[in-house]
Amino acid sequence: MTSLVDNLLDGDHRALARTITKIEDRAPGYRDLVSQLHEHTGHADVIGITGSPGAGKSTLVDKMAEEYRNRGLTVGVIAIDPSSPFTGGAVLGDRIRMASNTGDMDVFFRSMSARGTLGGLSTATTDAVKALDAFGKDKIIIETVGAGQNEIDIVRTADTVAVLVPPASGDDVQMLKAGILEIADLFVVNKADLDGANRTVQELREMIEMRRDELAVATGHHGTVEKTRDEDATGDATDEDGPSWSPSIVETVAKRGDGLDELLSVLDDHREYLVESGQLEVKARNRYAAEIRRLLREDTADLLAEEIEERGGLDQFVDRVLDRETDPYAVADELLEPIEECVEEKRE
Repeated sequence: MTSLVDNLLDGDHRALARTITKIEDRAPGYRDLVSQLHEHTGHADVIGITGSPGAGKSTLVDKMAEEYRNRGLTVGVIAIDPSSPFTGGAVLGDRIRMASNTGDMDVFFRSMSARGTLGGLSTATTDAVKALDAFGKDKIIIETVGAGQNEIDIVRTADTVAVLVPPASGDDVQMLKAGILEIADLFVVNKADLDGANRTVQELREMIEMRRDELAVATGHHGTVEKTRDEDATGDATDEDGPSWSPSIVETVAKRGDGLDELLSVLDDHREYLVESGQLEVKARNRYAAEIRRLLREDTADLLAEEIEERGGLDQFVDRVLDRETDPYAVADELLEPIEECVEEKRE
């Protein structure tokens, strides 16, 4: 493992690929591997790209990676695909989507499975981001399965989240109102050369204004927002409590590269805002807190599953519940008791 880490830190792409494979497969020793990488992280700019199916996420990510390379930056791309119900692997893992960067060693592309997680990202994705960060990639782009009610894990993993919305997508905009609005640092109306693009932009602006009004009421600034907040073309806003960020709207035609410069400019602006406002550190703290809680849940679940098997399997407990000899709460208490005793003993 130490040799693998050393090779990765020395810029060996094969070592990077092997590391991510071990992480995704949860191979023996992968946790020690990620632990060794952690001290070398914290330098990359992590960008999340999400949106409804057909919005053009893959094409846009391809063009973004190409332009970043033109600017002399190295790029890592993780494309999260739906999980196969048979193997758990990525279903849509085709490299054709990154055709513009084929053969460029400084663009590392990997398809990964969502593994059935509701938030669209698996723990392995978070660890793979750490590997790319430690390797020294300047930009890490995560393309998610698609926007939905539970597509929120990306906000805990990426520094900046861009939500793609296709033109004339009334249903998609309605869906955004249901919760995705809160995770977007900017909206991208892709395929803006199609009919309905202007209407979609207007609907998004109305949503953003509505959200601002709701926040104003919640924070007690209602009625003073217009006087104390000034927004520029980038979406950067200031108010009496200091700088804040209002989601921007960028129009693109990804297949032609139209609007790409503006998009990357807004992404840079948001990164600058995060650094200057201190929100980058806040995001990191929240990210690590969420990661620790998730790992605790996963490890505790594994430990309990092992304990249940040692006691003869879950069926015997279910039989006792069905016979009214016990109840689910009592079973849970019984299984957790040795763990609680061990924790209390260690605490003392």
